[in-house]
Amino acid sequence: MSKGLSLWFAFSSIVLLTVTAITISYNGWLAALLFVLSMANIVWGFVIRAKKERQESRSASESAS
Repeated sequence: MSKGLSLWFAFSSIVLLTVTAITISYNGWLAALLFVLSMANIVWGFVIRAKKERQESRSASESAS
């Protein structure tokens, strides 16, 4: 994964988790929704990273053959 994309997922996850922490004292349901959205963002980042690594390993093995 490129550094820019990694930075985007790190920054967006921090922002979402911070907003989640702030909304806990105001509205529990909104905080729960934001928590689920935060976790989905983090998981999506890992999925994209795994796909990129898998593509790189396939291209490396095809070029070695």
